[in-house]
Amino acid sequence: MTATHPHVAQDPHGETPSHPHHAPAVRTIRHDINTKPFIVIWETTRACQLVCKHCRADAQHRAHPEQLTTEQGKALLDDLAAYEAPRPLVVFTGGDAFEREDLAELCRYGTEKGLSISLSPSITPLVTPERLHEMREAGGKAISLSLDGATAETHDSFRGFPGTFDASIEASQWMREEGFRLQVNSVFTKGNIKEAPALLKTVMGMGAFMWYTFMLVPTGRGADLNALNPEEREDVLNWLHDISDRIAIKTTEAPQYRRIAIQRERAREQGIPIPYQVAHRGELYHYLTEETTRLLGDHPEKPRRPRAPMAVNSGSGFAFIDHLGDVYPNGFLPKHCGNVKQTPFHEIYTDSPVFQALRKPDEFKGKCGVCEFNKLCGGSRSTAYAMTGDYLASDPTCLWVPPAWTEQMEGSPRHMG
Repeated sequence: MTATHPHVAQDPHGETPSHPHHAPAVRTIRHDINTKPFIVIWETTRACQLVCKHCRADAQHRAHPEQLTTEQGKALLDDLAAYEAPRPLVVFTGGDAFEREDLAELCRYGTEKGLSISLSPSITPLVTPERLHEMREAGGKAISLSLDGATAETHDSFRGFPGTFDASIEASQWMREEGFRLQVNSVFTKGNIKEAPALLKTVMGMGAFMWYTFMLVPTGRGADLNALNPEEREDVLNWLHDISDRIAIKTTEAPQYRRIAIQRERAREQGIPIPYQVAHRGELYHYLTEETTRLLGDHPEKPRRPRAPMAVNSGSGFAFIDHLGDVYPNGFLPKHCGNVKQTPFHEIYTDSPVFQALRKPDEFKGKCGVCEFNKLCGGSRSTAYAMTGDYLASDPTCLWVPPAWTEQMEGSPRHMG
């Protein structure tokens, strides 16, 4: 059982619990995430016609000849369906998942086995009203699309093809008309972050139920882009917390969002000052806040109940399976843990030494290992690996200095005498 926290709500399957406007800051999972993941991402293919600048997969135009076959995919879904309820959420992604001609067959098979299937296609000519209807009929419940800028110029530059911005807006209408729950994914870099308030307005106008924001990890093609520095990340995460009464927010590779949520909620409840490192927000935060007010007003007309983020981390509630069947803690952490063609997924998830190490945050190195938030945050393991070569190292992008780390440093020989 995952440890609870005074500012943590338990939620069995990721739905927003009923609560007053000021919700518990973070939700944990009721089941034992040492033996069962909360969510599994399956990269059904690496084929994709786009050339996205930040692509983790460095996607190719043709499917790999050894990608999981239909029958191998069904065997994987059988394994996931064998878990006791609540079963893991399953996301079909890519590359471009719609490049697989058997995608509806796989979706229907998984749904009939009791799995909740979500879809994450690329916006190409393969996304049509007819294809979306087919996937909805096959049991797909939620779907996501990417929008990385508030203008066609910015987004199309990210995606490598003109016209993808307008196509994304049109596709979002089709998705909503088919009854899909729509999630919009956005990558934040130095090049597009100042468009974030305008992008928020666009995302809300699309009728999305969630905005899934991603802090760039320098892997794949994304290694060539300018990631936000630690101060900018802290500003952005505080801004995201501010706007969570406008739209549900989920972050990727920014678990510090949970730490900020806890610190700010604790300060509100106890009437104590917000820690200086959280309260001292910089120029970017003030720009984002002022621009949001200009575009959307001071407060939403109908404030929503902020959605408490989930305490799910790489290898600890989260797993990624690539197109060949290789299993990783997530798609941005290239630590190979096994292959489902040889070993059932559930065995890899439970027994892999890498997965097991990721579930022991007290043994992480540096300040992450002694941080009071390490069981709920733990730092981005992908970022730590990309920047240091050690997936158990402290996350270099986190500004927070835990009191235990300060005490440890003050007691070290170099601080004595």
